[in-house]
Amino acid sequence: MRTIQTSEITKVVKDLCIQANKVLPCDLVSTIRSAKETESNELGKSILGDLLENLNAAKELDIPICQDTGMAIIFVELGQEVHLTGGLLNDAINEGVRQGYIDGCLRCSIVKDPINRVNTNDNTPAIIHLSMVAGDQIHITVAPKGFGSENMSAIKMFTPSASVEDMIQFVCKTVKKAGSNPCPPIVVGVGIGGDFEHCAYLAKKALCTSVSKPNEDSFYAELENRMLSEINKLGVGVQGFGGDTTALAVKILQHPTHIAGLPVAVNIGCHVTRHKEKTI
Repeated sequence: MRTIQTSEITKVVKDLCIQANKVLPCDLVSTIRSAKETESNELGKSILGDLLENLNAAKELDIPICQDTGMAIIFVELGQEVHLTGGLLNDAINEGVRQGYIDGCLRCSIVKDPINRVNTNDNTPAIIHLSMVAGDQIHITVAPKGFGSENMSAIKMFTPSASVEDMIQFVCKTVKKAGSNPCPPIVVGVGIGGDFEHCAYLAKKALCTSVSKPNEDSFYAELENRMLSEINKLGVGVQGFGGDTTALAVKILQHPTHIAGLPVAVNIGCHVTRHKEKTI
């Protein structure tokens, strides 16, 4: 059994909130750069260049890469051989978010009540997804999620008679309806299986996987490629101005499901699909 102070978790979450909002994952930057080289639409190519300049400027000036610094989504993999001391896990995480957003001068966008809409002024509470795993470590992923892209999410409860083509069509329809709202080029997270809420969780978590690594299952790796190809045929293009690059990647996570169901969820990430992780 390993003892970890919750104050250490607070510090890690604070640092990850700041880092994730200021520096984009290297593989996503490389994908944007590659898209600029292959984009045939001159306006799209020019805007991709502007996006890359924005990323460089944010890094050089030590400022957020987007003014919408998002709702803090936290994925925690807690080793079952870990003993936490010093307070509650959720409290430690939210304190880390609070410190990260205030000390990091990040925009606070969370309202305490969805109807009354009074800002909490510290970007808490976070959305926390906790899973127990083997071992004596804690793996934390912070994924700030802006709502220009989050609002474009969709879920469909297919029946098992649905074909792969039906699922591809649903994903493409969701992206087409989103249009320029999620600031394309986008990253598309797709959850397949589970039940209503787990399918949506899978779609969100898929956005935290590397855009440079194909799905470990060859069937789903091929499906990711097919979906990406069909999405880019829509012609929405960079920032909605047309062209070849509507999406940079499609990432799928799948899970066993009920014999009577086939849930499919789509969670769209903008061109700054942010996430940062660390193991304690």
